[in-house]
Amino acid sequence: MDRAQKEAVVEELGQIFSDSGAVVVCHYAGLSVAEMSDYRARMRAAGASVRVAKNRLAKIALEGKPCEGMKSLLIGQTVLGYAEDPVAAAKVTVEYAKGNAKLVILGGAIGTTVMDEAGVKALAASPSREEVLASIVGCIISPAANLAGAIGAPASNIASILTTLSEKEAA
Repeated sequence: MDRAQKEAVVEELGQIFSDSGAVVVCHYAGLSVAEMSDYRARMRAAGASVRVAKNRLAKIALEGKPCEGMKSLLIGQTVLGYAEDPVAAAKVTVEYAKGNAKLVILGGAIGTTVMDEAGVKALAASPSREEVLASIVGCIISPAANLAGAIGAPASNIASILTTLSEKEAA
């Protein structure tokens, strides 16, 4: 790799570290090409990405970034999982690591907070962005639905009373 290519990789990694909601670092020694492709496909399906890069270049790219503290995680054969949604990469990585012992979670970072393996697992257990948005929308819509039900209830009560009265007169 010549100097220009290395600079391009450092620039790309710098964008990943600054734009991602969370970055997960794992050892991937022993993963076959098929297993790595499966991991990449699962990440892509969740809206996340995977990047393998030289640790030395990744450490250079980390300088001045909020997650600079995770330099200590970049030892050995590492792979970076990242996504805009802070939970997506962690969820897929933890799920994949359960089924494949060759993928070992080292830790990660979310903003300025550097996490160990337990932190990544805790992040994976939290609800995703879509789930949080859905619960917020549910909370907002719930009072409106209750109000509509309360407004409509007297009319339906009157209609059922009138129906009962008409049935009694007919009998």
